[in-house]
Amino acid sequence: MTTTLERTSRGTPDLTRRALSTRRRITNQVALGAITLALVIAIVPLGLVVYSVISKGGGIMSGEFLTEDISLSVRRAGGGMGPAIIGTLLITGGAALMAVPLGVLGAIYLNEYGKQRPLARLIRMLADIMTGVPSIIMGLFIYTIWVLTFEARSGFAGALALACLMLPVVIRSTEEMLKLVPDELRQASLALGARKWRTTVTVVLPAAISGITSGSLLAIARAAGETAPIIFVVGAVNATNWNLFSGENTALPAQIFSNASQPFQIAQDRAWGAALTLIAIVLIFTIIARFIANRFAIKER
Repeated sequence: MTTTLERTSRGTPDLTRRALSTRRRITNQVALGAITLALVIAIVPLGLVVYSVISKGGGIMSGEFLTEDISLSVRRAGGGMGPAIIGTLLITGGAALMAVPLGVLGAIYLNEYGKQRPLARLIRMLADIMTGVPSIIMGLFIYTIWVLTFEARSGFAGALALACLMLPVVIRSTEEMLKLVPDELRQASLALGARKWRTTVTVVLPAAISGITSGSLLAIARAAGETAPIIFVVGAVNATNWNLFSGENTALPAQIFSNASQPFQIAQDRAWGAALTLIAIVLIFTIIARFIANRFAIKER
């Protein structure tokens, strides 16, 4: 009798473990299938968009299209997107130089110093509000406080508008990446005598650099495709303007909008070519930034 009870008591945990193991395997397979299905659902429309842009914009792509000035006529063939490409690089680059460092510093304050203080909570609330502000509202804001004040459109005004759009995305994404860094790393550095600022610079930031780069690239990609702020505050030119602070400029999103709204086939072809160029620029800089971030992270380790 005792032997039977002992066998039963020993066998019951084994059966429970097997049942839990089977349940976990089934749950894991269901979750994996759901994730795969979601990935396919996301990739299919993305693939269709990329295919459409490549198929319709690839035919007009050439060296002349990438370097020549913008054509004055929407009906005639010829001309290129050289000024729009330069303008996009200057305006988006200027916006990134303003928004990314400021956003990273703001996130460091929120996560490492501010925590749940009133000022930190206020900054988080404002960042969340700014994330939902439509881009056209930001364009009107910069138009009011900058363009009307100085009575001149310029690439710098466009950079300001795009920086305002990028800043909340950089702040919130960087803060979330800093939260993922284990506190044990901070405590170990502080235990060795490092100051808090040095711990943040040499331990926390290198550990989160990959996620910070991804969030910054997401903000840059969003800003690079914005049209409304560019149309309001930058103006329009047909020749390249290398001066970000003086004179009107143009960018690829503005040229896409301008040419796509025309009824002429050649203008629509230019719009597709400009769209393909913009996608290529974002992709190239994403690859470069990821490579630099990975090299930096390995070096710090």
